[in-house]
Amino acid sequence: MKILVINGPNLNMLGIREKEIYGEKSYAELCAFIDACCAEESAACEIYQSNHEGAIVDRIQQAYGSEDAIVINPAAYTHTSVAILDALRAVALPAVEVHLSRLSGRESFRQISYISPACEKTIEGKGFEGYREAIRFLTREKKKD
Repeated sequence: MKILVINGPNLNMLGIREKEIYGEKSYAELCAFIDACCAEESAACEIYQSNHEGAIVDRIQQAYGSEDAIVINPAAYTHTSVAILDALRAVALPAVEVHLSRLSGRESFRQISYISPACEKTIEGKGFEGYREAIRFLTREKKKD
């Protein structure tokens, strides 16, 4: 299985920004963690990060016919992007939405996800472990289908 992992705006600033919410670990550490999780599940993965909505839409579209599934942390675009929702629906790949923090415990505007209707599962508030859960879901549950 080939999994595309997409990380949205400001995730490249992990370890620097709002440590009380996102933790001390860096984006490089997150990427190494994701790579290790995919290796544990014998899955190939590409990790992509962008601060630009259109670039994320482009990368989702490029996944059509080349990747088997998507793990996406749309970050702030979770609450604003119909374009990312539409791109996920267009490619119709199994997708899991991941958030490091627990959105339901944050500001009211962060409790709305435009992305979740295009995803089979949403995982929030588990830090890096949320990515492991998403990868396992896609590699194990989707094999049953």
